[in-house]
Amino acid sequence: ARQSAAAMALGGVRVLELAGLAPAPLCGMILADFGAQVVRVDRTPRSAMGTDVQGRGKRSLALDLKRPPGAAALKRLCCRADVLIEPFRHGVMEKLGLGPEVLLQENPRLIYARLTGFGQTGKYAKSAGHDINYLALSGVLSKLGRKDENPYAPVNLLADFAGGGLMCAMGIVTALYERTRSGKGQIIDASMVEGVAYLSSFLWKSQNLGLWNRSRGENLLDSGAPFYETYKTSDGKFMAVGAIEPQFYQQLIKGLGLDSDELPSQLSFSDWPKMKKKFASIFAQKTQAEWCSIFDGTDACVTPVLSFDDVASHQHNKQRSSFIKNDQEEISPRPAPLLSRTPAVPSFKRDPFIGEHTEEILLEYGFTKEEITKLHSEKVIEFSKPKANL
Repeated sequence: ARQSAAAMALGGVRVLELAGLAPAPLCGMILADFGAQVVRVDRTPRSAMGTDVQGRGKRSLALDLKRPPGAAALKRLCCRADVLIEPFRHGVMEKLGLGPEVLLQENPRLIYARLTGFGQTGKYAKSAGHDINYLALSGVLSKLGRKDENPYAPVNLLADFAGGGLMCAMGIVTALYERTRSGKGQIIDASMVEGVAYLSSFLWKSQNLGLWNRSRGENLLDSGAPFYETYKTSDGKFMAVGAIEPQFYQQLIKGLGLDSDELPSQLSFSDWPKMKKKFASIFAQKTQAEWCSIFDGTDACVTPVLSFDDVASHQHNKQRSSFIKNDQEEISPRPAPLLSRTPAVPSFKRDPFIGEHTEEILLEYGFTKEEITKLHSEKVIEFSKPKANL
């Protein structure tokens, strides 16, 4: 299916992704899924273990950037690339002589995307951090969590992937679009703190609506309301309830077998804790499948909480082919959103081994056989041929 890469939305775009932890690989994978030719530049000497599980559709070149011939090789690669994705803390690339000033002078069309937790400037620009730290500094973490509990981070989805990898990919696509008019590249400073803060714009802009007047965990959308909550079923699974509008709430009440005339009004805050207990005791009386048969096809906004084991086989997801299987029979989500003419066609091959395509990539980017042999003998690059399965 990959023959159509050139026909995809980002066909022909050449991306160099410097290997790093989770967010940059997602950014590169998104671009690859939509047709870009993504080269993952892996470190040598090889670190104990390649941890990139988002290598789909990429090729790997193993290069020692810490040595001058390695840095020089990357500089040459950047002359023929459209995009560089760089995930190091501020100052690392400059120290290697590979800062944006240098690379954009050599190739003014280059889009130099810098994806970091804290951004390129500011007090924390050179500090280490992880998703939970970026989420904390953005203000978003203070909103997440239940009543009378500490704030809690929803795994590392929000800052790393939404505020980081995804926002950076959007920045790259935006810069590529602008380049069609100006012919010029530019530097993208993608900070995960700012990315996840921007993602939370609605929280900022809805403060006057009275949605967040109460403490954490006591509001409409943060687990305060009985009609926006998860409930355990008799088989130990869960249902998700999001019946906000009165007409949807009516359908919820009906499905639960309750009579709204005998209940307090939906928005009576003081009755919320009591109503939660009532709903919980009812949901606990039937299995998840039984609740699905009651609520499917209604507008009660009640859906099963699917485990990763169940999600691909759920009828709705199946009908849309929302999950795909690669050659190794591993299931993963299909790229989104769906484009009508030029949809993403993800590669079904396994992820690349570190250094698997070193030689072919260098040849493609204009290195001679002799230069490649010399770099290899100096251990600046590594080849990795997949071992035959005997």
